[in-house]
Amino acid sequence: MDKNDRPSVMNEEQYEALKDKGMSKEKAARIANTPDAGKKGGASKPYEERSKKELYEQAMDLEIDGCSKMDKEELIKALREDR
Repeated sequence: MDKNDRPSVMNEEQYEALKDKGMSKEKAARIANTPDAGKKGGASKPYEERSKKELYEQAMDLEIDGCSKMDKEELIKALREDR
């Protein structure tokens, strides 16, 4: 695949893995471009332990539509569905 045919990505390996799982180019690029993309080790808190602000900021990074009107539970659901 020619790199000029898709969005710019920071984590190439994760981008390709997400594409292999069937995600669109745009969605794979959004996820691969998040600041903690591809990091492992279980350091992230579960969504339920994060503040609404933290969840909202992550939803904004992933360009989830309508997140500004969501409550905490809706943000958690949207983030889980986006992955």
